[in-house]
Amino acid sequence: MTGAEQSVLLHTDGRAAHITLNRPKSLNALDHTMVRSIDAALTVWEQDPAIETVVITGAGERGLCAGGDIRSIHEDARDRDGTASAAFWRDEYHLNARIARYPKPYVAVMDGIVMGGGVGISAHGSVRVVTERSRIAMPETGIGFVPDVGGTYLLALAPGELGTHLALTGAQIDAGDALRCGLADHYVPSASLRRLVDDLADIPVWDALDRHAGPSPEGQLADRREWIDACYTADTVEEIVQRLLAHGDPAAKEAAETLLAKSPTALKVTLAALRRARRLGPLERVLEQEYRVSCAALAAPDLVEGIRAQVIDKDRAPRWSPATLAEVTDADVARFFTPLGERELALAGPDTTEEVVW
Repeated sequence: MTGAEQSVLLHTDGRAAHITLNRPKSLNALDHTMVRSIDAALTVWEQDPAIETVVITGAGERGLCAGGDIRSIHEDARDRDGTASAAFWRDEYHLNARIARYPKPYVAVMDGIVMGGGVGISAHGSVRVVTERSRIAMPETGIGFVPDVGGTYLLALAPGELGTHLALTGAQIDAGDALRCGLADHYVPSASLRRLVDDLADIPVWDALDRHAGPSPEGQLADRREWIDACYTADTVEEIVQRLLAHGDPAAKEAAETLLAKSPTALKVTLAALRRARRLGPLERVLEQEYRVSCAALAAPDLVEGIRAQVIDKDRAPRWSPATLAEVTDADVARFFTPLGERELALAGPDTTEEVVW
């Protein structure tokens, strides 16, 4: 068995085809080989009339996927020219768009930890299942990066300013809040997942969900919506922080303190990316923007420094450059959105506004 086959396990069971991310020691972090393997499998199954449903799960007990393999990105950005990371993102974002338009039900089992790239291979699917163990986040600002894999598209669609709060703070949310924010569709207790997946071999997705899905826990964001909407409508990150500190709710103050520990550049670029995403239209256009931002981040200091502090050295003491929000200029932010010319992702096509309905 090759390394590629080991990191992504593929099999069929009756009318369902299964993708299992199989790097449990690294919480199923995605690398380029895995992305290509998933895409190739989707091509085969799309053309196979015997396959009616695709299911993606993660090996191990901890979660579906903790994100991309950021150690590799760190090495590429620090020691080389970033070409490998750009190529990885190009194929990954193509896969994210493909999942969103896949013509057969794509069932993402979002059990346990689902972050970053894990959101990209699940939350664009047509059937997104969460459990009481789900912990979902886009934590990129903590490593000097910006939500990608279509994350700014998804979070821009969340009610009110909930998506802005999640994108800037990187906060983890549970099943109830994932449903509230539009990142998931169905709640299934973890004890019922095996039976749900087994049933997909024999019956349609919606019949299986009728058997096993139920009401979810409430979550926390409903009670925080008032101050989130009031504070995050501000035009700048500085004003958002000021409003959070002045609001009076302890959770708002905690959010402000969280923001002040993140990369100032990443915060400002993230806010700009979210606001732009609301105007861009279909997912493909937003992914094109994210690709520009991601490629620009390779040449900025905070991505390498953030991964060093959080993952490599684990000192949790990043030295951001610039170090404060006030030092990050509008021109600094604008550079992240510079068109790439012949290197553009160029995903959007004539059918990007279509929705798949069964």
